[in-house]
Amino acid sequence: MSTVQGVTAVRLDSPLAPSPTSTWRTAAARRTVRRRGDGSQLGSIALVLGGAVSLQFGAAIAALLFPRAGAMGVVFLRLALAAVVMLLICRPRIRGYSPGDWALVTTFGVALAGLNSLFYQAIERIPLGAAVTLEVLGPLTLSVLAARRKASLFWAALALAGVFLLGRGGFDSLNVEGVLFALAAGVLWALYILLSARTGRHFPKADGLAIALAIGAVLSLPFGIASAGSALLDPVTLGLGAAVALLSSMLPYTLELLALRRIAAATFAVLMSLEPAIAAFAGFLVLSQALSVLEGLGMALVIIASIGAVRLSRSARSSGSGTRDPEDHRQPAVPPNGAVL
Repeated sequence: MSTVQGVTAVRLDSPLAPSPTSTWRTAAARRTVRRRGDGSQLGSIALVLGGAVSLQFGAAIAALLFPRAGAMGVVFLRLALAAVVMLLICRPRIRGYSPGDWALVTTFGVALAGLNSLFYQAIERIPLGAAVTLEVLGPLTLSVLAARRKASLFWAALALAGVFLLGRGGFDSLNVEGVLFALAAGVLWALYILLSARTGRHFPKADGLAIALAIGAVLSLPFGIASAGSALLDPVTLGLGAAVALLSSMLPYTLELLALRRIAAATFAVLMSLEPAIAAFAGFLVLSQALSVLEGLGMALVIIASIGAVRLSRSARSSGSGTRDPEDHRQPAVPPNGAVL
């Protein structure tokens, strides 16, 4: 073995040189690790899709609960039960934060309450699949703006074409108020994404989310009482509300958090683009909400545009930083957007 200009060279006849057998074993070990990595990747994708299915079926069950408690009553039950569980798990520290930190997490809580309220108002009026398709325009717009490329205009145009088809050229088949609620929820969804990133930098682990959920629950309490009244104390209503909180918050959050330890956040975002289709499937099975061919085509165009915008935004960030690892930021400090819708 000799060293030339700092590079270590091993002679092929040296006892330190790898034998053909050891080389074969090393190659086999690498193939095994690669296969395990592929299996882990597929398992993580399954976790993400499982979380999305849980989220949308939770929304479908929430729609069934509207006659009992109203949309705002369900919002309160959802936020309150999720907040209780998150506070018990996280036990967030209250002291030691600046007024700016509290202003941030309070804004985050307002956004959570508004996002859930607008979304549930939407699915009370229009089919679940259509509501989620319109809502996803918020994150899609954020991805298009983040990309800052001319190609992003193509994805924006494709999304608009999909929305046009979804509304059959004028939303004659959809409740106008429901459409507006869904679009407004999309704006707050984009705001949630921005606020969640900032909150994660100021609060450890998921403490910021736990506090924000508690704030959102308090803010929605008066509206929940006005909407549901004594029905909030009904055991059946409480049981269905707990199921909504489990399916729409706690279970998706857990599955997504596990998945984000193994896959890139950009891959997760692409998978989340499939939520309109999953929502349409849940609406069909639970609520008997069928889509026409044109509506299905419109939804498909929005999904394709969302995936394209996410991948373009990821490409723009990678090329802008030069050395940025595309697999970084796998586990955000707060749950991804899907878990709190």
